[in-house]
Amino acid sequence: RDILNFKDDKGYLLERIRDTAGQKGTGKWTAIAALQYGVPVTLIGEAVFSRCLSALKDERVAASKQLTGPGVQAKVENLPVFLNHIKHALYCAKIVSYAQGFMLMREAAKDNNWNLNYGGIALMWR
Repeated sequence: RDILNFKDDKGYLLERIRDTAGQKGTGKWTAIAALQYGVPVTLIGEAVFSRCLSALKDERVAASKQLTGPGVQAKVENLPVFLNHIKHALYCAKIVSYAQGFMLMREAAKDNNWNLNYGGIALMWR
């Protein structure tokens, strides 16, 4: 459960995970549909763009040699409180993502005269 500390006979797992993400295309389709219907599905759109950026490994490596980043390390005074804030932020992002998805479905349903079962859809998304 704790990927940061998971270790096997080859060493830490985290160090062996590639830092590039693949795509299935569903996020891209959703972002395109959101643009077509004029619905701000920002979280999914940003996730798609982040995956695109992730795939540019050579460019990121070259840029990291020129742009060294901040010279000061961030200080976390209270790690448990900080992690709790991260947990709540992730939870809020999930709620916003669901709300944006339902907004998109509502607009598509209006435009296409669909009678969607939003309760059933919500249960599938859980």
